[in-house]
Amino acid sequence: MLERKIIHVDMDAFYASVEIRDNPELSGRPVIVGGSPDSRGVVATASYEARKFGVRSAMACSRAARLCPGAVFIRPDFEKYRAVSTRIREIFSRYTMLIEPVALDEAYLDVTDNADGLYAVQIAKKIQQAVREELGLSCSAGVAPNKMLAKIASDLRKPGGISVVLPAQVVGFMRALPLRKINGIGPATEQRLARHGLRVCGDVWEKTAGELAGMFGERMGAWLADRSRGIDGRRVQTSRERKSIGCEETFARDVTAPEILRQELAGVARQLAARMEKRELSGRTLTLKVKYADFTQVTRAETLDGGGVFSGGDAGGIYAAALGLLEKTEAGRRPVRLLGLAIRVVSRGSS
Repeated sequence: MLERKIIHVDMDAFYASVEIRDNPELSGRPVIVGGSPDSRGVVATASYEARKFGVRSAMACSRAARLCPGAVFIRPDFEKYRAVSTRIREIFSRYTMLIEPVALDEAYLDVTDNADGLYAVQIAKKIQQAVREELGLSCSAGVAPNKMLAKIASDLRKPGGISVVLPAQVVGFMRALPLRKINGIGPATEQRLARHGLRVCGDVWEKTAGELAGMFGERMGAWLADRSRGIDGRRVQTSRERKSIGCEETFARDVTAPEILRQELAGVARQLAARMEKRELSGRTLTLKVKYADFTQVTRAETLDGGGVFSGGDAGGIYAAALGLLEKTEAGRRPVRLLGLAIRVVSRGSS
């Protein structure tokens, strides 16, 4: 079977870097792209100077301002970022047409068969050089046999680095890799895994399929077994229409206290708003998912009337609507295992 050659390209602090490039006076200063510090907005991107203070994407702007009081806050200019992203993709297309954009600032490229017969790492270097010289920006890249490994690798030498995982290196690369590095394993899942003594990928290898299914269910157990071994059969998809966008949080321990549920729901709303803002998505229908401790699950939905939309710039509005939906469930009276929010996408562009 032909080994695929996948590159994951991730722009370094993309929105902030574009703003700094266009206004050199911002160079060296902590820059936060998102809502104003006194708003209910969220951080879309923070420069590396701001990240040193603990500022992260999807964080409430008010909290970011407290962590980094000297930060420069800039409202996102998606028209500008989209124009730059188009030029970045033009650079990608010089080497392959198998391009899967994930957002304005990242994409997967399948360069197994490329017009110039170059090695994947050579293409990654040429892309970095072109992005730097033509656009004045920096990007990081991961080169690997599949999408999961390429994404993990692209994060290892940020900013401006390239990391390569060859097929023969996969076992050694994965063995000591913390499970949290696998896309799809968040803090709550990481804690669940840790309670079973699973902290790095090699720990999973010591469990049988039956043991993993008993711990996490058959589907997740099989997924975890594959991912921990660096197995990912997903192909690079050159076009896909997103119908919905969502995120959810599985709690390390079941939650009943209403105040904690509200806090967790606010966090999920901020994450969803940040994802929507990054992808320039909006929608009219919000769906809340609640999974109780006994694994029974309910959903509640609200559709805005009069042409109103939920947008990435309004985490507070998403949370307020979600809170109303939560009150229509038994959450707070029955222990809850998971909270999730999803928006049915109707258009691009933050309102």
